[in-house]
Amino acid sequence: MATILSTNAIEESTYIITATYTDQDGAAVTPNAGLNWTLTDDSGNIINDRDSVAIAVPSTSNSVVLSGDDLAVPTTVNRVRIFTIEGTYNSATYGNNLPIKAQCQFTIDDLTAVT
Repeated sequence: MATILSTNAIEESTYIITATYTDQDGAAVTPNAGLNWTLTDDSGNIINDRDSVAIAVPSTSNSVVLSGDDLAVPTTVNRVRIFTIEGTYNSATYGNNLPIKAQCQFTIDDLTAVT
């Protein structure tokens, strides 16, 4: 189940999602190369070709900037977005290439005068 973010995005504005990564003990970890994110609506439709977008330099915290068409609200698409991040990390205790998978959900505020 996706974490539901309490702050809505504004249609075609800017929205920043910050992901932090921890191991099984809650300690910060840096993901391996190959960390990526995808943006969909709640029906699974890819938004603005944002499918498996690479995070070039994974660190213990990464911010992803969504803007413009990422936050557009066409009449055929609903206002809910799902941000999914996937990758792997290495644990000194439990092995290498352990999966990282997480989702968050947010809603876009539909502005009356934006077309």
